[in-house]
Amino acid sequence: MAELRQLIHEVDPGVVEDWKWMGSPVWSHSGMYAVGNAHKDKVKLTFCHGAQLEDPKGIFNAGLNGNKWRAIDLHEEDKLDKPGLRALLRRAIAYNNKHSVPKSKGSRS
Repeated sequence: MAELRQLIHEVDPGVVEDWKWMGSPVWSHSGMYAVGNAHKDKVKLTFCHGAQLEDPKGIFNAGLNGNKWRAIDLHEEDKLDKPGLRALLRRAIAYNNKHSVPKSKGSRS
């Protein structure tokens, strides 16, 4: 999770990071774009409008049938595709900047 957080802040220096839903980090820029969750066997990074984002490298590997969300499940042995994730983060930020994305209750962004 620390590696994901560092990468998000690197890609989006203007990111607003909140902690919601019993300790889940939420990253926002003109609205929420990603939520992190630590599970027993993986870390999940969920993109709030992931179904709307191009994913030419096939980074998304969870929630692929949903109409809105897409996620990346990372297990301990997985190698993080940093260039691919950077591209997805930039697309998520661009999506939020282009569309009227509702803010979450109490959001600072």
